[in-house]
Amino acid sequence: MPALRFLAGPTAYKQIADNGLKPELFSQLLAASGGPKWIGIAGLDKYLFGEFFKQRKAPLHTLGASSGAWRLACLAQDNPLAAYSRLEELYIGQKYDVKPTSFDVSEQVKVIIRGLLGDAVGKDIVENQTIKSHFLACRGKHLNRLSSRLALSLGLATTAASNLISRQTLGMHFERFLFSSNDEASPFNALSDLPSKQVMLSVDNIAQVLLATGSIPWVLAPVTEITGAPKGHYYDGGITDYHFDLPLSHAKGLTIYPHFYPKITPGWFDKSLPWRQARHNYANALILTPSEEYLSSLPYGKLPDRSDFKHFSSDERMAYWYKAISMSEVLADEFADVMAKGSIMQHLEHF
Repeated sequence: MPALRFLAGPTAYKQIADNGLKPELFSQLLAASGGPKWIGIAGLDKYLFGEFFKQRKAPLHTLGASSGAWRLACLAQDNPLAAYSRLEELYIGQKYDVKPTSFDVSEQVKVIIRGLLGDAVGKDIVENQTIKSHFLACRGKHLNRLSSRLALSLGLATTAASNLISRQTLGMHFERFLFSSNDEASPFNALSDLPSKQVMLSVDNIAQVLLATGSIPWVLAPVTEITGAPKGHYYDGGITDYHFDLPLSHAKGLTIYPHFYPKITPGWFDKSLPWRQARHNYANALILTPSEEYLSSLPYGKLPDRSDFKHFSSDERMAYWYKAISMSEVLADEFADVMAKGSIMQHLEHF
């Protein structure tokens, strides 16, 4: 059975059927939150970053939250595969000998971010004229803007309760911030599904932004200072945009989305709501996702996740995660085989 599935919305299906699977069809790339789950699709990332888009000349607008933003920060560097290799090593190499505080985890994540940015410290990302990066973070409002752990607990509980009624209520509790180059042609400039603000991404704030976009409440400390942005408590971009449910039908090209599963959960608070799935905003998207057979073949029959820090020793976890990275190369091999044979229509499914 194949390890990789190709799921296309109706617009994407027709364009790929008419033109074949070509990198120039795509003008957007998404990378979702999900903690360490990206480790299980790392081979696919590396094929896309190092081969599929290697000769890219036209702008590719990328949007990422949390660890998805870190992956995209690698793509936008002068040597994306070297950056991705640093991310793999530093992320997997995290060690917590005793139960860490949120500040302890934040300090380790700062090391990861410094390492993945490399010697250019983000200058190549910010100035990249082809890969147009967009990173998401959320600023807390009301109880979610307070430092007290009790206040945050109450704020998150209130957010979850109102989100149960409507996703639109998220704007009462968190404000979405989009950090980007403010490119006029970006399809992400006019996000209006939730209250959103846009701030220029710069060398001065990129490390702060990458820390903020991955600052899961309770797990990491909030980021309180981002150069060029209003003061506040900034948290994980996945709070509002866990797997994304954004209107992209106005985009000129297709969207490509290397994802963990065939289902798409819009926001962090929707994870326990199986009926809350994105279905209508992916007409122009090609979603690349592992098959059930591939997932069940992984160690422990699953993608890596944050619970692995609790259930395994550091050495056991690192061995498991490196094994998952190695196994993920089959995803790249199957994509490369489809490209070499021009056989996409034998694999393309309707989303």
